[in-house]
Amino acid sequence: MKELEILVAVSRKYGADARFVIAGGGNTSYKDEKYLWVKASGHALATIDENGFAVLDRAKLAPMGEKTYSADPTEREAQVKEDLASACLTRDRRPSVETSLHDCMEYAYVVHLHPTLVNGLMCSVNAANICDELFPEALYIEYTDPGYTLFKKVFDRLKAWKAEKGRQPQVIFLQNHGVFVGADTPEEIDAIYGSIMDNLERRVKPLPEAASEVCDCVTEFIPAIRQILSREGRGIKTLRITKNALVDCILENPASVATPFTPDIIVYCKSEYPLLNADVTEAEAAIEEYVARRGHTPKVLLVKGVGLVAVGDNARNAAIITEVFLDAMKVAYYAGSFGGAHGMEPSWIQFIDNWEVENYRRKLATAASKGRVEGKTIVVTGAAQGFGEGIARELVKEGANIVVADLNEAVGQATADSFNEIARNNKAIFVKTNVADLDSLQKLMKETVCHFGALDVFVSNAGVLRAGGLEAMTAENFEFVTSINYKAYFFCAKVASHIMKIQTRMDPEYYADIVQVNSKSGLRGSKANFAYAGGKFGGIGLTQSFALELAPFRIKVNSICPGNFYDGPLWSNPDNGLFVQYLAAGKVPGAKTVEDVKEYYLSQVPMRKGCNPADVTKAILYAIDQTGETGQAIPVTGGQVMLA
Repeated sequence: MKELEILVAVSRKYGADARFVIAGGGNTSYKDEKYLWVKASGHALATIDENGFAVLDRAKLAPMGEKTYSADPTEREAQVKEDLASACLTRDRRPSVETSLHDCMEYAYVVHLHPTLVNGLMCSVNAANICDELFPEALYIEYTDPGYTLFKKVFDRLKAWKAEKGRQPQVIFLQNHGVFVGADTPEEIDAIYGSIMDNLERRVKPLPEAASEVCDCVTEFIPAIRQILSREGRGIKTLRITKNALVDCILENPASVATPFTPDIIVYCKSEYPLLNADVTEAEAAIEEYVARRGHTPKVLLVKGVGLVAVGDNARNAAIITEVFLDAMKVAYYAGSFGGAHGMEPSWIQFIDNWEVENYRRKLATAASKGRVEGKTIVVTGAAQGFGEGIARELVKEGANIVVADLNEAVGQATADSFNEIARNNKAIFVKTNVADLDSLQKLMKETVCHFGALDVFVSNAGVLRAGGLEAMTAENFEFVTSINYKAYFFCAKVASHIMKIQTRMDPEYYADIVQVNSKSGLRGSKANFAYAGGKFGGIGLTQSFALELAPFRIKVNSICPGNFYDGPLWSNPDNGLFVQYLAAGKVPGAKTVEDVKEYYLSQVPMRKGCNPADVTKAILYAIDQTGETGQAIPVTGGQVMLA
């Protein structure tokens, strides 16, 4: 159907433009004489396809504007819902709550959006007067609770408007809500929205754009706040920190965002936003008082000197909260050009916060997947490629937020992007990191805390290999191998444990983990490979020593000792892999083919298989899951190395 294809294109166009839509909000529709196609709940305009629209019988929708429903609000909404369900021909798709509004506008296409500029006007104290001045041909509707009440008011006003002027308006502005635009062609929709935006842009002061740096204090403050928010069965929270010139400006006048402006803000951010100083004791008291009074953790914290702190049930949720509340800050700023901000009134807020339809949307927005490390934040060093990439990928599948810490910027960013393609409610980021440099690692900690609020697991995987016997090994190569495989592990444990101690101090039930990816060469010597083996042997000594020191803080420290990754490029590259090199060098007596060399090495493994990232990840997950072991060197060698 051509018209439905057009509707999909229009929806995606506006849905992908942050000026018009955030957090998947807004809705669109097309109608002919018989049917209405309207965006179904739970679908985002930016990615919607033809299956994202509910289809309704207009003959069954039409009587709803004149029908008399119960005077009891609860009973009335149930009756309305029943009528909408009766009209819906697609039972698997719940129609948008604004369905009846779309139907009563007489235009073929209706596009309802929440442009930030529009809401800057609609959420201002002079909204009605300025709307009448700027848009005299538009219908302005004073704030009305969503659902049937709003539909009925719009229905009656449209009926009166048409009786007076012989036609319906094409634009309906809703106080503290957004705008509806109707037209018979998408080109007309575009022209109307373009005119609205141009008109408003000429009236507002541009947003502040100066740079603003996040305070280094976040690494001391935010991990403690995250753990306070996550303790006592509240679920693991993901925090996201935002600081920019706009945030700084609003924090100078936090009263401007003290109450929500629109229903969507309540859906995602709730309706109260504690204002805190960067003081853990003070913040703890404020959060616990909030939880005791409200029955849930806050979704937004405004912290002086730190910025906007989004508190999500997962990384995806935290990103949405950030997007929605940043938009609220923009609305507050723009409203200053129209006499100042006008938040929602207490009765409006209470209605939305308890409304079944909005609770349904909130449930969709926070639906969580389940994995063994769901919601935990894990740093994996050397994760841009190779073994580290494989480990990090497996942890993404298990629900972890992953920080890819690596020197290779191009490959590392591509790896993080690929992880996000398979992530559910979790997220991956890349941070360029030199594990042999403490300043670089401190930056890694700050970026981790700013994006996720915490550090639950640090996987020290980055390693290098420079083989050679005593005659061949140079001092430079020995120093290089030792610096990365041994000294860098100390650096990583030093910075990671500092963050973890802050978290464990705030929650007596919480454990954190440092995991070193070691090697079977850390369990027994390796001929002509002493620099590597020595560093790995030393790593196990560090693991045991760190474990003793950190056990009182409930930070477990363990090493995983993999066997050879025979299927990886180091061994199996057809051009220069070790199998090829060993065949050419005659290292395996009697071997005539690469397969002969591979068979020789597999014969040394009782399980007759090489180790792979999935095997190692299972051992890492075991180390994280259990709380009764620390200081262990766990072999994953297929039996090639067995501990006494």
